[in-house]
Amino acid sequence: MKIVVLDHPRENPGEIDWSVLNQYGEATVHSRVPVDQLAEAIGDAEIVFLNKSPLTREVLDACPNIKFISVIATGYNTVDVAAAAERGIPVANVPSYGTAAIGQHAIALLMEITNHVAYNDSEVRKGRRESAGDWCFWDYPSIELENKTMGIIGLGRIGQSVARVALGFGMKVIAHDQYESDEMKALGIRYVDLDTLLASSDVISLHCPLFESTKKMINRETIAKMKDGVILINNSRGALIDEPALAEALKSGKIYAAGLDALDNEPPAPDHPLLNAPNCFITPHISWAALECRQRLVRYSIDNLAAYLAGKPTNIVNGV
Repeated sequence: MKIVVLDHPRENPGEIDWSVLNQYGEATVHSRVPVDQLAEAIGDAEIVFLNKSPLTREVLDACPNIKFISVIATGYNTVDVAAAAERGIPVANVPSYGTAAIGQHAIALLMEITNHVAYNDSEVRKGRRESAGDWCFWDYPSIELENKTMGIIGLGRIGQSVARVALGFGMKVIAHDQYESDEMKALGIRYVDLDTLLASSDVISLHCPLFESTKKMINRETIAKMKDGVILINNSRGALIDEPALAEALKSGKIYAAGLDALDNEPPAPDHPLLNAPNCFITPHISWAALECRQRLVRYSIDNLAAYLAGKPTNIVNGV
């Protein structure tokens, strides 16, 4: 059996050993394959691992030997899952591998906004402490989170992780989600409708999936419903936010600050409106990048193959 890994440079820049795949067949591992060479790279392989490589209907047509596709990610929009289903090819993903780390990164973005850690470190290194004429200085006061309201849109695994930390800070937590958790209610989290969350929250953190119904859910209309000076956190999906509208709100001060780990188009163009927006903190889509997360991601992707070969496929996203 031939196995091909099409792209793995971000999951595995050198710390993770793919050789375990050889126990399942003859494995060829590529760091990255140009889009126009995907069909050639797959060839007559039966098993395909991928992350960002687009496995289109045309590629599937050109590679009739494919029997199973394992996506090294939670999102699987790079695969034409309908075309795969038509051909009887199961597509598996990894639904959960980085809950704690992704929640941790959301809090890190919030902490940078409230405590200005990187900025103050930079100013100290410039000699500001010596020139300030006192034992301390600040250009921006820190923000105390206790008794403020955290509104979480999407209270799934990651949202719940963020909620628990917010409760630990002494924050009040409200949430908007299609499903309500008795466990979260027992912790004191209150479920509310979206308009109530927008109007009541001092901090809004997005942890919902990207559907047509959630695309650009943060826009001029919903921003207008928010408190003046709200903080917005998004390390879920960039397309949840109308980015020009957010840039305008940051410039006007309607939104005090935004912490983002995902943008609609990545990498952003040099003229992206958020790159020069005030109080906008952007990290390069790294919430998931802890070594422990990446180890789980690769291991679970290979586990999906093992389950398929054992006749007990798991994490199948296209109903095959």
